[in-house]
Amino acid sequence: MNARGALGRYGEDVAVRALQAAGLTVVGRNWRHGRRGEIDILATEGDALVVCEVKTRRAGSFQQPMEALPPAKLDRLRALAEQWTAEQGGAPPGGVRIDLVGVVLPARGAPSVEHVRGVA
Repeated sequence: MNARGALGRYGEDVAVRALQAAGLTVVGRNWRHGRRGEIDILATEGDALVVCEVKTRRAGSFQQPMEALPPAKLDRLRALAEQWTAEQGGAPPGGVRIDLVGVVLPARGAPSVEHVRGVA
């Protein structure tokens, strides 16, 4: 695994812990559908499915995590969520929500996590 992959994996681990601390139940990670892309984290909150995109950055980097979700990526996440729910027998009663979890890693100290619900 390269340094970028290791950074992303660490950020996802941090995001999982933050989501669980917020009461979500993680049901899957790094779900891929061919070349269409990947869902970083699948979780449930109540009777809703939550598709989480995780963006990890080092402190002081040019782009903040919350700025790194262009419309094309949101469209891809929607399509992946539809595919995942189809494979699971349909959408849950609470529907599907797409969240963004931004993780910023400082040079020292604990990472900061921002969880934005319902970005799409």
